[in-house]
Amino acid sequence: MTVVPITSPDLDAAEISWFSALCSDDYQFLGVPDGALRSSWSHCRDIVLEAEKQGFRNILCPSSYQVGQDTLSFVAGAAPLTSKINMLAAVRCGEMQPIMLARTLATLDHMLEGRLVINIISSDFPGEKADSAYRYQRSREVVEILRQAWTREEINYAGEIYNFENVPTGPAKPYQQNGGPLMYFGGYSPQALDLCGQHCDVYLMWPETKDQIAERMKAAAAAAAEYDRTLNYGLRVHMIVRDTEAEAREYADYIVSKLDDEYGQLIRDRAHDSASLGVSHQARARELADQFGYVEPHLWTGVGRARSGCGAALVGSTDQVLSKIESYQKMGIRAFIFSGYPHMDECRHFGAKVLPELKTCSLPHVYGRVPEQTPATPLGAGERV
Repeated sequence: MTVVPITSPDLDAAEISWFSALCSDDYQFLGVPDGALRSSWSHCRDIVLEAEKQGFRNILCPSSYQVGQDTLSFVAGAAPLTSKINMLAAVRCGEMQPIMLARTLATLDHMLEGRLVINIISSDFPGEKADSAYRYQRSREVVEILRQAWTREEINYAGEIYNFENVPTGPAKPYQQNGGPLMYFGGYSPQALDLCGQHCDVYLMWPETKDQIAERMKAAAAAAAEYDRTLNYGLRVHMIVRDTEAEAREYADYIVSKLDDEYGQLIRDRAHDSASLGVSHQARARELADQFGYVEPHLWTGVGRARSGCGAALVGSTDQVLSKIESYQKMGIRAFIFSGYPHMDECRHFGAKVLPELKTCSLPHVYGRVPEQTPATPLGAGERV
């Protein structure tokens, strides 16, 4: 029995994703910049290619104004180089006029032949300090316009921020059908939960204790129930898996062995989500951890000393990590986004030790979004207009 009603209760597989470090977030030693691990096109591309080779079903391509890759440009570049892995592109709502964004995403979806997934982001822009209510209203309107673009023949929208009349949607029709690309969303505020509950497909969480994760799921489920909907749930967490627990814990200590905590604070503060409610919960988990940084068995909060956002890792042997993942699945989590430092090495570790033991899936296929053949859209096999 899952913690809350979910969209895919009978699914006996999970979408297992990796992470491409587009935002200056790859290290051998946390907080110690390494030129060989910079967020260049070639390095981030190679992470994607390795993740596909290992058998990951999806890869998160994050968005942040730090030295690295523009998310949608990167996804476009990676599209012809890949053939199986989905691309979970973070979209910071408001960066692009929403109808043009709908067209851009539809173009990417056709390039990927249905392998595009969207992570909706509501953070501030560089140089902006917007009220939380405004940012979530902006995201709501962008999401609602995307939905119209992908499911209707015209966009007619009257909002507080955007207003459009009689805009034909032919140029924005995606490859995926039955609603277009899936939307993943994370956020803890009431506005965030309401937006996710009404419009999004997968509620993403950062690592906390299992009791706290259950509470997050209950809050999101209650928001979805207000709209007679259910959600699937996802967990974003780092990974350190080795043959034995002792080796894994030793490696966890190793990657923070050169960390200067003042510099770690600087890294956390430069992120645009550094003041968010979710980040404060990650900080609270570090405060509650034991002297070695563990807030519950195998959940290590040391990563958060040098990283905003997702700030904890699962640390243990193959069997211990598998047991932890299976316990999350029993709770109702159907999507996992993993990563590790350095991202290429840990992708191989997890791919060799854990991934072969997991039954995996692609959620866009589970949802019936990906057609078996090119769809009858203007960018596909439909009538040219």
